[in-house]
This record gives sequence, structure tokens and C-alpha cells, in this order.
Amino acid sequence: MASVPSLASTVQQRLADALSAALPEAGTADPLLRRSDRADFQANGILALAKKLKGNPRELATQVVTALNSGSAAGTGDGDVVKDIEVSGPGFLNITITDRAITETLAARAADDRLGVPYAADAGTTVIDYAQPNVAKEMHVGHLRSAVIGDAMVQILEFAGEKVVRRHHIGDWGTQFGMLIQYLIEHPHELDHKDGVSGEEAMSNLNRLYKAARAVFDSDEEFKARSRDRVVQLQSGDEETLALWQKFVDESKIYFYSVFEKLDMEIRDPDVVGESGYNDMLDETCRILEESGVAVRSEGALCVFFDDVKGPDGNPVPLIVKKSNGGYGYAATDLSAIRNRVQSLDANTLLYVVDARQSLHFKMVFETARRAGWLNDKVKAHQLAFGTVLGKDGKPFKTREGETVRLVDLLDEAIDRATSVVREKAEKVGLSEQEIVENGRYVGIGAVKYADLSTSAVRDYKFDLDQMVSLNGDTSVYLQYAYARIQSIKRKAGERRPVAHAELPLAPAERALGLHLDQFGEVLAEVASSYEPHKLAAYLYQLASHLTTFYDQCHVLSDDNAPEVVENRLFLVDLTGRTLHQGMALLGIRTPERL
Repeated sequence: MASVPSLASTVQQRLADALSAALPEAGTADPLLRRSDRADFQANGILALAKKLKGNPRELATQVVTALNSGSAAGTGDGDVVKDIEVSGPGFLNITITDRAITETLAARAADDRLGVPYAADAGTTVIDYAQPNVAKEMHVGHLRSAVIGDAMVQILEFAGEKVVRRHHIGDWGTQFGMLIQYLIEHPHELDHKDGVSGEEAMSNLNRLYKAARAVFDSDEEFKARSRDRVVQLQSGDEETLALWQKFVDESKIYFYSVFEKLDMEIRDPDVVGESGYNDMLDETCRILEESGVAVRSEGALCVFFDDVKGPDGNPVPLIVKKSNGGYGYAATDLSAIRNRVQSLDANTLLYVVDARQSLHFKMVFETARRAGWLNDKVKAHQLAFGTVLGKDGKPFKTREGETVRLVDLLDEAIDRATSVVREKAEKVGLSEQEIVENGRYVGIGAVKYADLSTSAVRDYKFDLDQMVSLNGDTSVYLQYAYARIQSIKRKAGERRPVAHAELPLAPAERALGLHLDQFGEVLAEVASSYEPHKLAAYLYQLASHLTTFYDQCHVLSDDNAPEVVENRLFLVDLTGRTLHQGMALLGIRTPERL
């Protein structure tokens, strides 16, 4: 596997060399290269440089062009990259790439399994905390974004060469378990069932038990007292209590795993380390914070204070690590998790895919960890905060009765809608019933994921299934159909194969498609470093749009084309398909061969 420099990086380097040759006093200046609608690229860096050197920007730009033309950057032969460079406006450089350079660069990408995308030079270990359901509770629409965004970032970072440790920080501890366990002790067969129970059945069992336990807890003071005693026994490690607690965890996992399977996500037992996983560390975490002076006692509680965190009354709002009654809050667990992830897992980066409404909590937790020395210049923590899922009315997504929407119901409806869309086209394509059902699932789940991932995470977005499964516009279905259409063309090509012909001139639509294909690696690098998967979704949508224009303007299999033109266009189509497939896979979305 060999990484392939993008045309932008090649031109950037040659411009930088020309800048240094023409203007030695400038040192290492950035040409500020970007794509342009005036040419293939435009360099704007000379304007700032002229201001710094107190020179005329057009004159400096002309000197750079002379230096570039006199060097190898715009020479002749196989190494030719720059076809034309001209000074424009107050000192911009408009640069056009040769057709040969475009095709040769794409051919090098096509020859590599990774499409020429390099591994990150500074790859390390990232722990991603995402998809945090609660034991004995149903997953709802609020769990969707953490799961979808987190899974995409796992795929993207792993592709970049990062070692990724997944962590599902499930809510599996707390006072409610005293009530549940006590009820199960007094009604011992409530969770008994045969092996092979479905996720829906497991959740139904837990819902029934929870409602029954809550009813007794609210009406029977003696049961309430027994439940509170049971919490103490759970926290002290009583074997019988822990064994019953484990039954709730195991039953919940049956349900969790069924939901994640429906979401087409891999979830593994070792990755599930809930709140309980850090119990043994809580005491030591508090001791370290208090002895180091990071945390102080305030009204009996162990707290961390911050100058910039104040309540409406102007008084400081602390992070409470240990309550005055001796109980531990979320902060103690989160800080212990940071210690574990840094010290035991050797993480360089901690990435938390968590609702934006918890931003203040994590700001205080991260600052506390920095003061304690667990986070520093070599170990960073970042909250990938996300907004709320809204209904079509722009309000938080609820059922008609005002209840929180069950995630399973939402996914099932998406699959049903998508299956109807696939079925309408099935006869024309010749899909079997099995393919209709399978593709309906891929399209439905892909539609849900893409609607989420194509929106900047921090923004709220409207959940509109009609729009999500549309064949038109910025939807995953549009991208999936683009991929399926590519596969159809390749099948129709018969014996004709995709072959790059660098000697051929490229039509405008071919050039636009080729230059966009060349940006794939740069986009992935930006997405991996900024944790913004919506930029990959935007790139893929633009790729499919370029492909549509290419289809309209450049007939691929026309008998009027010379054989080498057909091969070259098949080459462009094939590389587009591979790029779409790889990009969608990194977003966790399948691309069916026929649709």
C-alpha cells in the first residue's frame, strides 16, 4: 500500500518552492491554495506576503510565476503537472492542472487498496465513549445520535491508522437497582425464560418488572426501606445482590445488542464497561483529588470549584465529586474512567460523543482531570457534542401522546418506508424478494444514519422520514442509487474493462469528477482531525452530483466512442464507485450492488 500525494499538495509544494526561490526574504510562506471556479486552483497567499514585505502583490505574483516556469513545476513530459498559471486581480494565482496529471494521479489511487489515502503520521490511541444506553431502560431517540456519530468516528479514525478503543459507558449502577433487585428477590421467577429470547422480549420483561417494582416501592414503605438497604448491600459487594444485579445487566444486553444489530453496528462485550466498571477506583480518585488540593470539602461534600462557573445568583457552582452523605456522583465515575483510560489503556485522546446539554459537566470534569495531571499536553480530552433530534414541527421529537419515541419503533418505520421505495423499483431491476427485504433494511438504516451524519453534530436536526428516503436531494438513497448505477454500467460493459489512458484529453465533466476524486484523502484527514463526519457526507454528496453531471455529458458505453475513451470513462466510473463505497462504509452505511 502506498499513499498518493494529492494534486493540491503537489501544487502547494511547487508553489512554496517557487515562492522561496523568487522571494528568499519571505522564508517559508504558505501559498494558501484552494479550489476555484476560475481555474482548478487559486493561490491567495501572495496578498498577505506583499503586505508583510511592503511590496506590490501583482509584481510579486509575477516573480513567483517566472520562478515556477523556469523550474520543473511546469516542465514538459510525464512529470508535467501545471498546464497554466496566470496572475489575476490584485495578485491571485490561477492554476490549471494538465489532464495527464489528473489521470495519472487517479490511476495511482486506483492501484491502491486504500485509494492512495495515507495513514496519519501522528496516529496514537483514542478511546471513544459513545452509545451509552441504561440498564433496564428502553433505548429512545435520544440514544440515536451518540450511537451513529460515535460509530462513524470509530470507522474513520481506524481507517486513518489510529488505534481505537471503544467504550460503551452504560448506566448500570445507582439507587434504582436496589428497588429492582429487592423486587426480584421477593418475586424470584420474574426474569426466568428459555435461552434464545429476542431483544424485544427481554425489554418487555424488564419493563414489566420495573413497573411492578415501582408500584410496590411507591405504595409500601417497608419495601422502600428494604430497597434502600439493598442499595447499600449492592455497593458493598454482597454476592447474592451482585448476582441478581448481573441478571439485569445480562437481560439488558440481549436488548441492547438487538438494537445495535438493527442499526448495523458491531458491539462487543469487552467494549461494554459501564459505571460499575470503575467502582473500585472511586475512593482512590477522591483521595488523590483531596490530597493534591484539586478538590476541597464544602458543606460536607468533596467539591472542585472554578472561577468561570457561577450560578444565576453569582455564587460558584462546584463539581461535586463525593456527596455529603458519602455517595459518589457522576463526576467521580467520569474522573475514574479518565484515570483508567489514560493509565491502563495508554490513550492519547479521549473522545466523548455526548449530548451538548452535558457540556458544562464535561468542561468541569476535563478541567479537574487537567489539574490532577491526568490530562496534559500529551493526553487530550474532547467532547463531540451533539444537538437534539427534532420532529417535523421543529420541537423535540415525541410521540403524539407526548412520550419519548422508542428507537426500535423509529428504525422499524424507516425500514418499512425504505422497503416500499425499493419495491417500487424492484421489477425494473429484477430484484428477488430476499433482495428487496435486505436492501430495504440497508436503505432505511442508511437513511437514518445519513440524515444524522450529514448535519453538523452540534446542530439540532429534523427527523423527517419522507425526506430521508427520497431519491432526490442530499440523502443516502441518492448516494446508494449512484453506486448501484455504477455497478449496472460495469455489468453492461461486458468484456470492456476500466483502464486509465493518461494521453487522452478530458472533457470538463471528467475533469471536475477527477479533481473531486483526488480530494478524498484530504477530506478524510480533515474529518479525522476535527471530528466532523458531516464533512465526509458533504464530500460524498458532491461526488455523486459530479457523477450525475458526468453521466449527462459524457456517454460511457456509446458505440460512437473510441475503445480507449470507453475504457477511460469506465475507469473514472469504477474509481468513483470504489470511493463512494469506501466513504459510505466509513459512515456505517451499506451500498447495495443492485437497487
